[in-house]
Amino acid sequence: MKKLMPQVRLVVLLSLWPLAIAPSSAQHMNEPDSPCTKVVVTSDLVDCLSKARVLSHAELNSLYQKIRNRLDPSDAERLTVAQRLWIQYRDANCSAERSLYEFGTASSPAYLACLESMIRARTKELRVTYTVRLK
Repeated sequence: MKKLMPQVRLVVLLSLWPLAIAPSSAQHMNEPDSPCTKVVVTSDLVDCLSKARVLSHAELNSLYQKIRNRLDPSDAERLTVAQRLWIQYRDANCSAERSLYEFGTASSPAYLACLESMIRARTKELRVTYTVRLK
């Protein structure tokens, strides 16, 4: 039995290794275009991601209003419905991602990084979809 103990320890350690590194590899925080990839300290990361989210959100809102102003009323209403549904999806998706880190310090950064990333993606999506109306 004593001969098996080192092997059992090794197996346990190797199986726990992914859990140890998981918070540091939260997907949105490590995207190449993430605004805060160089930040290491959690409180600084939360601050950086909060500011980045506010900036991304302002850009999205500006583009959204610009597009709505160029659409006829029925198309503007369809965009409004789509945007409201997208917001529900974004919030649910990022809450689900945050729950993956529920008991760790990566919870807030994961949530904020998810929001910021999805907002940037939505801005790009609207720009591509409505480019014909933006000219």
